[in-house]
Amino acid sequence: MRVLAIDASLRNSGVAVVDADNGKTCALYYGTIYNASSLRASSCLVAIRDRLTELIRDHQPDCCALEAVIYVQSYKTAILLGAARGAAILAAAENGLPVFEYAPTRIKQATVGRGAAAKNQVAFMVRVLFGLTETPAADAADALAIGLTHLRAQEVARLGLPGCRQI
Repeated sequence: MRVLAIDASLRNSGVAVVDADNGKTCALYYGTIYNASSLRASSCLVAIRDRLTELIRDHQPDCCALEAVIYVQSYKTAILLGAARGAAILAAAENGLPVFEYAPTRIKQATVGRGAAAKNQVAFMVRVLFGLTETPAADAADALAIGLTHLRAQEVARLGLPGCRQI
């Protein structure tokens, strides 16, 4: 199974393509979609959608996994995060990918073993679990963790237990 994993944000969206073959996980691609602060929000959304469409075309994932909506104190931040998430969902849906979402605490628990893990702990564990030679940047590490969570959720679903939520 090949998963496009996305940690959506207007300016710095973490993205990863992960694969699992006979229980062995592999990070095929990871990085960050950077959008300059001078770019209008609407242009950032187009850039996110276009880059994700390119990744889908290049890597042919079977599905897409995202972080579920998180609580933020600012309604402006919530709107911008929701818009970026919408651009990611649109890119996946336009390309026929089923889209799944996971709560931030579940992602941290699946990666680190506890739901209140710090970002640097997630990045370190992602490096170890995927056997990477360097620790990825925070946004890319979060995307890798989302991909890993989805792969593990699929293993659980094969056992007949509730695994994930498709949107």
